[in-house]
Amino acid sequence: MINTKNFLKILKENDLAYFSGVPDSTFKELISEICEDKEVENRISANECEAIATATGYHLSTKKIGVVYMQNSGFGKTINPITSLISKEVYSIPIILFIGYRGEPGEKDEPQHKTMGKLTLPFLKMLEIPYEILFPDYDQAGELIRRMKELAEKTNYAVAIVIKKGVFEGDVKKEENKYELLREEAINLIINEIKKESIIISTTGKTSRELFEQRKIHNQENNDFLTVGSMGCSSAIALEIAMQKPSKEIYCFDGDGAMIMQMGTFATIGKNSPKNFKHFLFDNNSYDSTGGQKTNSDSLDFEKIALACGYKYAKTIFNKKELVNELKKIENVQGPVLMVIKIKKGSRKDLGRPTNSPLQNKTLFMEKFE
Repeated sequence: MINTKNFLKILKENDLAYFSGVPDSTFKELISEICEDKEVENRISANECEAIATATGYHLSTKKIGVVYMQNSGFGKTINPITSLISKEVYSIPIILFIGYRGEPGEKDEPQHKTMGKLTLPFLKMLEIPYEILFPDYDQAGELIRRMKELAEKTNYAVAIVIKKGVFEGDVKKEENKYELLREEAINLIINEIKKESIIISTTGKTSRELFEQRKIHNQENNDFLTVGSMGCSSAIALEIAMQKPSKEIYCFDGDGAMIMQMGTFATIGKNSPKNFKHFLFDNNSYDSTGGQKTNSDSLDFEKIALACGYKYAKTIFNKKELVNELKKIENVQGPVLMVIKIKKGSRKDLGRPTNSPLQNKTLFMEKFE
């Protein structure tokens, strides 16, 4: 494996000292090193399209090349700015893409990564982006970085380095915060307080895993749709279900990274204002499922944003007592409602995964409406 400090040294020696993107667990060790290194710039991005745009701005203002990191699922999101912004037929902007290779054909991975795993390399070819796969070989890494940077400079276009799991070794640093509740503890309180017939749509990652586990622990029948992949989309899914089923209480369990990625959905929810919509946003200022890297939520006031977008009620909650009190209060409050729950980072080490496939979850969920 390649030591992250040594690899980052290679990047800096090649004058690659600007990074932007959305973290991926495939190379979380390297992203953690980038976040900690004071000699480089790291622009935490709301989504991968934004990361391409900030790297474009970096090149326009410095003539230098930026590195954009992402999971391959996020690579799909970048096709628009790649074809309409940095393309050789438009502005011809050189960028180096670091793409985590989830769902690699022949390797075991979660269902939401399989399709993009098959399409990652074909998409790169279709977009005429030269790529190389990084292997855990330090000597190869130095030559690869030098060669790919030269190619980006020569073509004035994107080049990609595809990174498999297990390439890097290094520390993954996680900062603690002062909040009282873990996300799973908050989920437990909520599902035991709301009406049993309520519908929950939960965001991708550990939120859905913890909701599934709590249902299992309490032997509860559930009406839950566990969103996998499609980060940031659970609030829009929940909105439309609330619009189509106004007699049902619809709850969305969301995360700060996911909400920031698709923050425009706040405006859509506020504009349509479903009275039966209750939005719980678990905010730990981190991408918890990909290594605990920081989001930008520490600079945001989700409560004020929601109210400005048309939510009827919003509250920020810091502890168990406040959550219990608010759960009772919002029973009779018309939505849309936002509850921002400040939580600790992390989850328990023995956290399981849903035993139902996504297709089984969909089928069971839709049966509730028959």
